[in-house]
Amino acid sequence: MTAKGILNLDIQKGKIDRNVYGHFSEHLGRCIYEGLWVGEDSPIPNTNGIRNDVVEALKQIRVPVLRWPGGCFADEYHWKDGIGSREKRKRMINTHWGGVVENNHFGTHEFMELCRQIGCEPYINGNVGSGTVQEMAEWVEYLTFEGVSPMAELRAENGREEPWKVAYFGVGNENWGCGGNMRPEYYADLYRRYQTYVRNYGGNRIERIACGANSDDYRWTEVLMREAGRFMDALTLHYYTLPRDSWQDKGDATGFDEAEWFSTLRKSLRMDELITRHSAIMDQYDPDARVALIVDEWGTWYNVEPGTNPGFLYQQNTIRDALVASLTFHIFHEHNRRVRMANIAQTVNVLQAVVLTEGDKALLTPTYHVFDMYKVHQDAERLDLQLTSGSYRFGEEEIPAVSGTATRDQEGNVHISLCHLDPHASAETTLSLRGLQDGGSWSGLVLAGDSIDAHNTFEHPERLRPEAFDGFKRQGEELVVTLPPMSVVTLKLSAPAQA
Repeated sequence: MTAKGILNLDIQKGKIDRNVYGHFSEHLGRCIYEGLWVGEDSPIPNTNGIRNDVVEALKQIRVPVLRWPGGCFADEYHWKDGIGSREKRKRMINTHWGGVVENNHFGTHEFMELCRQIGCEPYINGNVGSGTVQEMAEWVEYLTFEGVSPMAELRAENGREEPWKVAYFGVGNENWGCGGNMRPEYYADLYRRYQTYVRNYGGNRIERIACGANSDDYRWTEVLMREAGRFMDALTLHYYTLPRDSWQDKGDATGFDEAEWFSTLRKSLRMDELITRHSAIMDQYDPDARVALIVDEWGTWYNVEPGTNPGFLYQQNTIRDALVASLTFHIFHEHNRRVRMANIAQTVNVLQAVVLTEGDKALLTPTYHVFDMYKVHQDAERLDLQLTSGSYRFGEEEIPAVSGTATRDQEGNVHISLCHLDPHASAETTLSLRGLQDGGSWSGLVLAGDSIDAHNTFEHPERLRPEAFDGFKRQGEELVVTLPPMSVVTLKLSAPAQA
């Protein structure tokens, strides 16, 4: 297996917005409760009720933005139920996810404290499906107004004098489905109405985010851009990768065969087609790409782990998921003109999580390690990389075996990330380096599996983790990289020392 490419180190293709590496935390299963929030009285080490180990893990990968409270939960969430004394907060049944009691102990103040501890921007999703314009308007006032007003006074009564900064606010979620089963024409009008009252107070500036399409619903994008494009700063897209073609039997997270390994990777590549076609529609109404495309739900979705609540969406995470993440980031990079935020679903204990917890234990998944290896691309300049790969074939189908991306950071360091999908053989990748300056040094990291469902467990939490990589060599103006089977590699060319 071989791949060849040209890396033009002197041709830049625009910035990779750090928010492409964003995350999503919904009131779903054990994402919030047990995963992020344990309460101040928990024996699990915490700061203001938020577990320390998970926060440290998320700080390590430089999480730039975190979406909350949903998801489907957002359109049944009434924010005033989650403020004030926790003992007096309303209890409710989480009808979407598992039918469990939601005690609302984790609300606005707790979420904003979580973002403070992580050091990330909050992305709050408002309730259009079952909420009112007044409710949404008052939430924005509660969060961001500085001065004398009913919501600012209520915030102060609840222990917070100063307003917060909120840069991103979603006006509804999946309003074509769980958020109200609306037609695009109806939602477009509702969006225009609701967003009017998502106001900017003082120095706070909010990007208003409209609910976009489910996968390949191109008509939804057409109607939203035509009827409401001038009122939005961003439009969303949701796409999940399933091994099989059935939502009732999606395929398992472990113990799968090569057919499902291949189908998962093949379907993850569909993200490129979706972004390309939705962007083309957006270009008709917004040729300057003022409106961002935000892929605020993406990732793998499998059958839940045996013996767990089907509504909790708890699944294991393998080297296959790491490769899906790598491929997806490469696609986001290629579309950096339009894609300026993405949020993997979800952060902890749900779907393609980066952290799994069990009591006081926490482990880092293979997907986490891709985020860690790829954090060097945040806010870096994309470099022109033209890569041609041999095929990974299975049965009558084939996909490119090797995918890659390259960036230069603000310090002048160049990072090249590659992934190899074939689980059987190594791949030799030769890159012609054009515009290379003298000096600098090379180093590398690799994440590789020894089986197609290799994963970390609480008994063996570091079975998969990045290791130092030296499987590359310079040959004149070429870089030759030998990629192990089913692997992700990031190479660093340190900037030459200045005289």
